[in-house]
Formats: sequence, C-alpha cells, structure tokens
Amino acid sequence: METGVQGLSPEVFRDIENYIEEVKELLSSELWENIFLNCTKNEVLIYWLLFRKNEVKMSEIAEYIHVPLNTATGIVSRMENNGLIVRSRSAEDKRVVLIGFSEKGRMQFQKLFDEVMYYGMQVLGSLTREETELFRKMTAKVLEVLKQEHRKEESVRKVRKITIE
Repeated sequence: METGVQGLSPEVFRDIENYIEEVKELLSSELWENIFLNCTKNEVLIYWLLFRKNEVKMSEIAEYIHVPLNTATGIVSRMENNGLIVRSRSAEDKRVVLIGFSEKGRMQFQKLFDEVMYYGMQVLGSLTREETELFRKMTAKVLEVLKQEHRKEESVRKVRKITIE
C-alpha cells in the first residue's frame, strides 16, 4: 500500500487536506486578519503570559519562553513597536521594567480569545457525553506522544563546548 506524507495513507492525507480547505473558508476573515495569527511562537507565549498575569518582569518573560534576557528584550521591543504591549517602571523599584498589554493589544487578544472560545464551545457543545470523553482521551494521547517526542529531542541534544584560546 502506498503511503502519503509522513507515512499517512493517501486517503487519510486527502481527508486532512479536504478538511483544512473546508475549515479555512468557514473561519471569519476577522479571525484570519487578526494580528496575533501573524505572530511567532514566542510572541504568542508572551501574550498568553500577559493574559494570565496582567503584568510581568522581563526576567519572567525570558524564563517563561526559555530564552536569554537579551533575546526576550528584542522580542518585546518588536511587540512594543506594533503597539500591542507597553513597558513601564515598577513603582516599588524603578530599576525593574514591567511589561503589560497596551489597550490595543488587550482588546485584540480578548477578541481573538473570545472567538476561539466561542467556536470551541460550539464544537464541544455539539458532542455527546461519549464523544466528549473520547475527545478528552484522544487529546491526552496526543499530548503524551508530544511529550515523548520532546523527551527524545532533549536526550539527543548535546552541550556544545567552545574552546577559548
């Protein structure tokens, strides 16, 4: 039997391809045009962190997205230039820079979040109790596979030693 992309059968690949083509037409143009859909992974993670905590230090961002502080600063600068986040000084310690949503950023994130939640609730609400339980089990399996793959990648990574002369 012939296999498609990454070992998928041609039929399964065709089903996925058709599903994506149908869904892309059903999502609102506002959702597609939302600026958050054009963000990098780290930018999305920063938005999520701000959504959860409201205001964070630069060091918290660097730790959360697993990058050095100077890298986090560059990412935040780009986001600030787009008018979606703001920097401010801590009232308690003027040396500490705090990052938060700008009003524009908060409104756009809330709009995107609301739309994603709306569609998620519509989908989940259409499932029977048995289908919901099956969906939970399937997502747990997907998460476990992703965790296993991540652990494999972590074990393969090697520390690169640089000789300083």
